[in-house]
Parts: sequence; C-alpha cells; structure tokens
Amino acid sequence: MMDLPKEWKHSTNIYEVNVRQYTKEGTFKAFEKEMPRLKSMGVKTLWFMPITPIAQENKKGSLGSPYAASDYTSINPEFGTLNDFKHMVNEAHRLGFKVIIDWVANHTGWDHIWTKTNPEFYLKDSDGKFHIASGMDDIIELDYTNQEMRLAMIDAMKFWIKETDIDGFRCDLASWVEVDFWEQARPAVETIKPLFWLGEFDELESPEYGKVFDASYSWKWMHTSADYYSKNMPLQDLKDLLIQYSNIGDSSMRAWFTSNHDENSWNGTEYEKYGEITKPMAVFSATWNGIPLLYSGQELPNMKRLEFFEKDAIEWTNTYQSADFYKTLLSLKSSNPALRGGDPSVGTYLLNTTANDKILAYLRKNDDHEVLVVLNMSKESVDFNIQDDHFSGIFKNIFEGTKRDFNNGKDFSFKVSDYALFEKMN
Repeated sequence: MMDLPKEWKHSTNIYEVNVRQYTKEGTFKAFEKEMPRLKSMGVKTLWFMPITPIAQENKKGSLGSPYAASDYTSINPEFGTLNDFKHMVNEAHRLGFKVIIDWVANHTGWDHIWTKTNPEFYLKDSDGKFHIASGMDDIIELDYTNQEMRLAMIDAMKFWIKETDIDGFRCDLASWVEVDFWEQARPAVETIKPLFWLGEFDELESPEYGKVFDASYSWKWMHTSADYYSKNMPLQDLKDLLIQYSNIGDSSMRAWFTSNHDENSWNGTEYEKYGEITKPMAVFSATWNGIPLLYSGQELPNMKRLEFFEKDAIEWTNTYQSADFYKTLLSLKSSNPALRGGDPSVGTYLLNTTANDKILAYLRKNDDHEVLVVLNMSKESVDFNIQDDHFSGIFKNIFEGTKRDFNNGKDFSFKVSDYALFEKMN
C-alpha cells in the first residue's frame, strides 16, 4: 500500500454536502456558488453524499434514497450532468478544497444495472430472490465471494478518479463489506493517484478495518455522549471512552461530529441531542485527536430534521450565525501543529480539575505548540481550578482574543454552555 494520503490529512476537516437539500435547486451548479463561503469558513475537504442515480424499484418516498444506486458510473440527473460535477470538482480544487465522494459498496437498489447484466453479483435467498439488506427493503446486497464483482466494483471506483479527479472516498457501511475487499481495492484504485479513505465503522468495534482506512467514525463516542446528556450519565464514562480511542494509536484517525445525514434525519439535530452542551461538543470535535466532520447547515445553525426521501431544502437565512464559531475552530485546527490528527508527535492529555464530574479539560502538545481546551459538560454553572502541571505560561484565549498567564492561577468560572480554547504564545 502507498504511504499516504498525503500530508494534508493531518490538519484537514470534512464538510458533508447533502446536494439534494443544500439549495432550492438541489444541483451541483447551485452548490458551486456556496463554495467560496465555505472556503472562507475554513472548510478543507468536501464530502458529497452519493452522486449516482437512484433506483426506482421499491424506492422509499417520492425521490428515494441516494444510498440505493442504480448505476455506479453515472450521475444522478436530479443533481445535473457529469460535466456539471467535473466543473464543480475543478472549481473546488481551484479554491483549494479536497473532494471525496460517498461510495456505497455493500448494496445497490433493486434495478441497478448489474441486476440485469450480472445477477450473479448479488447474494440470493433460498428462493433465488435478491437478498434484502438488513432492515432496509429498498436495497439488495452484493456477493463479495464473487471475484468478478469485486473487480467491477474497483473499476467503478477508478472511473471517478480518472474522469473527475476526486481525492478519495467516504465508504458507506464499510464494515458490512469484507475487510479483504478494501485491502484489495485501495492499492488497486491508488495506482491512479493517492487517495483519502474515510470509513463508516468504529475502530473500537472493527479494529481490522483501521489497517486500511485513514479515518473512521466515532460512533460509540457519539452514542455515549448523547446518552450522557439525555440520561445524566457520569462524565467519567466519556473520559474512559476517550482513553480507549487514544489506545488505538495514530496509524489511523477518528472523525468526530455532532451531526451527519443519518443523525439529523433520524435521531435529531445536534441541539435536540446535546442541548446546552452542543457548543462544547463542537469544540471537542474540532480539537481532540482526529478529524472534525461537519454537516450541511450546521453553520446556520440548522434547527430542523431534513427529510431523507423527499425534497426538503435547508432554510438558509443568510445570517450564518455559527459560521464565525466554526471558522475559529477550523482555522486553529488547520494552523496549529498541536491539533494535528493521527500524528504520534502530538500528545493529548486529559487534565485534572476540581470539578472532574462536570468539566472536560485537556491539553494537546506538539513540541512548543500547545492548545488547551476547557469545556463545561454539565447543565449548571461551575467554579473550578485546573490542578495539573502539564501546562504553564501565557496563552491566548482564541474566542475572546485575550491573554492569560497560567503561572498566576488556573481558576475558572463557567456558566452553562461555556467553553474556552487557548493557544500557547511563544
């Protein structure tokens, strides 16, 4: 396997684009106009939800799921043409973005072209009918014991690199596909160019997949943190889980997020899930070891659950109330070496406080670069001290622009929802 993907992965962030709901038009051309705004917000990598055409047989709702493809090497006409997509990718590259696309390898829709040309590519039930994917009756599962199917899948992935020059893949339900397929596919596709691979799996639950993918999902963190808020679980449970993730090491990275397309549509917006700790959770996602992942509309912030199988455009107000908040986080993530993800030269230290049951405090350190993060994870005001010798000296408060000398005390007085982010001044 090639040594990559490139240096940029350590300081990038990912912004998930729901093309259907992003604009009233729901097209690549309409989204392209939004890219300069996202660039100024500090976004580095654009992830596009599936861009392939949607199967019509057994589809859900009036538009169907983007995750039920009818052809792996065509463009969903709902979004525009292949040339529209190429133009958008070229413009994204000109602006300095990396572009990755959603790849749905586990299953297709019922009338995917392969069901007619190569029905042997699919798993079958005992009655000879296509095997429905677990819990989702609009999709059918592929047979990864079929070597020709694997090669056809790899060729389809290569198509997008050759034709559109994308920079990688976000692989849907990656752990539902045999790991040896990804071990086969990655080097084969990367004969064209080095790529970035984000897998939808949790490395705590599927560690063998971490050897293939550059970054994975932190599902267990997301579910546990939501339970922490709604069920008043002990904060120590979250800290223990972070130690488990850290023990995986830096040969791969975790993606941290408060929302994505599934969560928003099915489980609620980040404000429904996290209430008062929504902003502290967002600060965490951008500063803990790994990659921050944002979803369409979080800069608004978007307060509604977006329909999945129908047209339901984000209600942009042109105010972008959270854009500066995210710009501050994403800019620091990109510029400060202490926030590099997946870099063994960066230390990440949980800090002791006089309110360990309410405050999450940690230091990230890379040589003389240091970033201190302090988050109120409780539903009340807290006065506390950080009792830790890991850091000292003068720091700049990133959100307030003020200086603080921690040699003169490490006391804090936090209201509900408060957070603080400090960068050491050298």
